[in-house]
Amino acid sequence: MAKRDERGERPRSAPKAFAPHDHDLRRSGAMRAAEAVCAARGAQLTAIRRRVLELLLESHKPLGAYALLERLREERGAAQPPTIYRALDFLVEHGLAHKVMRLNAFTACSHPGERHMPQFLICSECERISEITDPAVMRALGAAAEAAGFEAHEAAMELLGRCPACREAAEEADAAAETTRR
Repeated sequence: MAKRDERGERPRSAPKAFAPHDHDLRRSGAMRAAEAVCAARGAQLTAIRRRVLELLLESHKPLGAYALLERLREERGAAQPPTIYRALDFLVEHGLAHKVMRLNAFTACSHPGERHMPQFLICSECERISEITDPAVMRALGAAAEAAGFEAHEAAMELLGRCPACREAAEEADAAAETTRR
């Protein structure tokens, strides 16, 4: 059973950040959610917006606008930067993607259309990213902001460190180095 915070809420994150997952299942579920969000808001998920979201969903790493532009040009030819920026603005505005400020890049939202304040775990070695959402963390941050007299409208946290795979690889390398020193 998932751990609950003092208010009985479960953190809204994958059981294990960076855990292996089925890309096709994730993409199809996220695209259905995106379509539902757009339909509920009377917004149009155009072909270009849909493709940009799919590209974000296919990647374990946040993608910058120019990386997305390059991929679209490979597929469609004459894509222009304003097209990408408008699609990204739409996706962020409708809660389907997030901008990762530290990397000046974008990632698909793990909780599309839900009001939440994401926390990103960013691997400094491989640049993979995982979104978690822990209500207790955001309540604490909100309380600290309120105590400072600050009225917060939105927030996102970006934690830089090592993902499990890079951490394991570093530990194995350290162990091998220690063995050779003996």
